[in-house]
Amino acid sequence: MAHISPFRALRYDPARVALSQVVTQPYDKITPEMQAQYHAASPYNLVRIILGKQEPTDTTGDNRYTRAAACFCDWRRQGIFLQDPEPALYFYVQRFTAPGGKTELERRGFIGLSRIEDYSAGVVFRHEQTLAKPKADRLELLRATRAHFGQLFMLYSDPAGEIDSLLAPAAAPDMETRDQYGVLHKVWRIADSSLINLVRGKMRDKKLIIADGHHRYETALNYRNERRAAAGAAAGIPRERSSENVLARPTEPEEAPYELVMMTFINMDSPGLVILPGHRVVHGLESFSPDALRDGARAYFSVEEVDPAIDAHRANAILREAGHMGTALLAVTANRAFLFDTPKAVGSSLLANLSLRQQSLDVVQLHRCLLQGVLGISEEAIRDQQNISYIRDTAEALDRVRSGGANVAFLMNPVRMQQVRDIAFAGEVLPQKSTDFYPKLLSGLTIYALE
Repeated sequence: MAHISPFRALRYDPARVALSQVVTQPYDKITPEMQAQYHAASPYNLVRIILGKQEPTDTTGDNRYTRAAACFCDWRRQGIFLQDPEPALYFYVQRFTAPGGKTELERRGFIGLSRIEDYSAGVVFRHEQTLAKPKADRLELLRATRAHFGQLFMLYSDPAGEIDSLLAPAAAPDMETRDQYGVLHKVWRIADSSLINLVRGKMRDKKLIIADGHHRYETALNYRNERRAAAGAAAGIPRERSSENVLARPTEPEEAPYELVMMTFINMDSPGLVILPGHRVVHGLESFSPDALRDGARAYFSVEEVDPAIDAHRANAILREAGHMGTALLAVTANRAFLFDTPKAVGSSLLANLSLRQQSLDVVQLHRCLLQGVLGISEEAIRDQQNISYIRDTAEALDRVRSGGANVAFLMNPVRMQQVRDIAFAGEVLPQKSTDFYPKLLSGLTIYALE
């Protein structure tokens, strides 16, 4: 069962800083250009903590992690961060227009703490693979700061939208800002203990799927295990108590802060939930040939050559139309374009170790049949992003290949929420970057300090 708790969040003092100048996109979405912009925006921008600059003179005792910890400590002492007086949940609303869309949408959720669970417990489910390097980086930051600054994006099912309705406030928000993508973010602090316990009760039977934040969740899991070992505690018994961060029911033992992690919980049945495609752009292949790609793909798909001058609007329309019948992939080179659809049985040998659920997904067909089978890019190289870049915007992907910056762009339809749900609950995983939930949750709205 999902164990949800309110907490006393640290938040930026609005009297000291403007929220728009200090919060950021998730650390893994911050480009070098964005990092520089965040640094210039404010001396208290969160980027200095979650993605500090690496210097040539860094040492074991002076590096971006130690500097992050020093910043966090100094800002708390200066009152840049203030801790809320009582435990609360935080209702979080985002209003946005999806890329390429025209209608404004609204996505609702709430921020709280949840117990960190092993996947084997059947409470938290992942849907994507993770990599060792990002987890090592996040673990170093967590060890140094002993705090969580970004939101884990978690999905739960509530077809009637009952939980969102319970939390929806009538008053003005406690925090409001608009990000660089035009998304409006609003947050309300909910400190009513009876309402909190009602929500906790309704969440108790929920299963959670990680939408975004797989690396950070597994980092929190690894850190929990480290702290358990250091405390000499056996798994499964009550840890030391922390009444400051957790408002628990009288019948429940309070848990050590490292047993919990900050999450934003969003209803997967909400119409405001948007998943964008993660197009693949292949670069650095010395012997790449459009004709060889076309001929090799014929072993696995029906192949149709299309207008090489197609723009993003037309490409998306072709994919939507062809996608009604099943798998549809567009491969665009500098001066050629191909539609791959109607997978052939011969490709099943490359998919033999996968379930039928996974075999039917466009992203899996792309990885196994085209990237590995035709282009010969190894699974390890794909995992390490040696020849692959991931781009959400169709026009940007087309520009990259047509400007000579890549060999080929593979465009596809997004994975559907039902597919994500089925894969996750079956205990299976998709290739990395298979989903792109939009918009992202801002980092720095609330902070969970373990100490």
